[in-house]
Amino acid sequence: MDESIVIILQSHVLRLNHNQNSITNSNDDNNNNTSIINSKLSMDCINIKFDEDINFHLLRHWSLYESICHTHDMIISFKLWSSRGLSQLKEFLADLDNEILCKYSVKSGDLNFDWCVVLNFHKKPGEKPIYIVDVLAHLTLESATQKLTAEIQPCPLSERGEMKAIPIQHTLIRDISAIRVYLPDDLRTKESRQNILKSVQDIIQRHPLGLPLLDPIRDIGIKSNDMISYIKQYSILQTRLDEHPLTKNVQLKYIYEQYERKANIEKQVIDAKNELKKAQSLLQIGDLKRHKRVLRRLGYCNSADVIDLKGRVACEIDTGDELVTTELLFNGVFNDLTVSQACALLSCFVFQEKANEMPKLPQELSGPLRLLQETARRVARVSIESKIDMDEERYVDGFKPYMMDVIKAWVDGQSFSSICKMTTIFEGSIVRCIRRLEELLRQMCCAAKAIGNSELEAKFTEGTQKIKRDIVFAASLYL
Repeated sequence: MDESIVIILQSHVLRLNHNQNSITNSNDDNNNNTSIINSKLSMDCINIKFDEDINFHLLRHWSLYESICHTHDMIISFKLWSSRGLSQLKEFLADLDNEILCKYSVKSGDLNFDWCVVLNFHKKPGEKPIYIVDVLAHLTLESATQKLTAEIQPCPLSERGEMKAIPIQHTLIRDISAIRVYLPDDLRTKESRQNILKSVQDIIQRHPLGLPLLDPIRDIGIKSNDMISYIKQYSILQTRLDEHPLTKNVQLKYIYEQYERKANIEKQVIDAKNELKKAQSLLQIGDLKRHKRVLRRLGYCNSADVIDLKGRVACEIDTGDELVTTELLFNGVFNDLTVSQACALLSCFVFQEKANEMPKLPQELSGPLRLLQETARRVARVSIESKIDMDEERYVDGFKPYMMDVIKAWVDGQSFSSICKMTTIFEGSIVRCIRRLEELLRQMCCAAKAIGNSELEAKFTEGTQKIKRDIVFAASLYL
């Protein structure tokens, strides 16, 4: 082989092998040509070495991401047909950005400031500590000149605006990106802040799938089990959100706005109901004071609103009117009555239906009924004097004596068919009245026991035993 050709090949080999020792100035090359020619030539010197390099198509209008996605080798290397491969590509592109400051996505109410660059932060003392973060945000030209933070307006990164440092609370931060940007030493000039805007725009352009977010475990090093559990739950919910059919609906924004409007209306309804309850509670306070005045005048409690004996007795009764029933007890009305008369009188408290005609009651029943009505009138008058809205006649007529003779006959031992012939009231209403009377008699036993009257207690117990019989208290009418 000709020596000149060998020299040329050897020089190319040295150049391709990046042998810096062979790169000298032109004067040294002229002096060493002779030595190279005279050196011992060998075929081993023609051994081209090369390093592996990234091989992908790159067009002028393409970004780095687009170039990788259009290169067959890179598609295979990253397995870009899978979601995991796309995630690895995003991490790879994030590693290419060797920046020094995190980027935050800030949202305040209805204002979205998009990605901002964090400058500094400090802790504000208090019961609940708040961190104030100084960020470099892209504002509109009009609001950039405002001094009050409440008057600033965000500007989309693609439109003309101005970068300005503003303080925000840490609760307004929505996302934290793992990408960082270089900051110049002096941010007081507008040109330096606008250069940062260009850097942010370039970063967003290089990540069309979205900026990689800061991972609390991999990037920050938080290893607690709670954090791992929270991240796992977040991933599950995010996956369910991405797979939801509404995410592919073109009317998602409109549907979301309508749902948000509905939620706001429901919240307003709940607030209105709460306000109504507060107003009603204020009205009920007045009613409470008036009812307490009635109890004090009738002797159920003292001036300090402490319950007396009559009050404790009234607490034992809830089936009938407890005030009138207690007044009858303490006035000794039941002391002179037989068991059947007492049961007949108590039927006026439990029967609330209408009848066609008033029964003709004998003297043994009309006398106790008259005492009942007089007691009811006295309670009604005291209530009216205490400013309670009440109709005296209507209150007295609420104690209906239509079942007195029927109940007396039932307690005396007559059959159910016999007492049904004594009145035009339906059989079901009779059964219902007797059942409720049995419950009232048990409560009267407790009331008599509370005042220490054993005779009355025995009388009401006997009345309970006498009315609790036959088909009225059968478990089933078909037995």
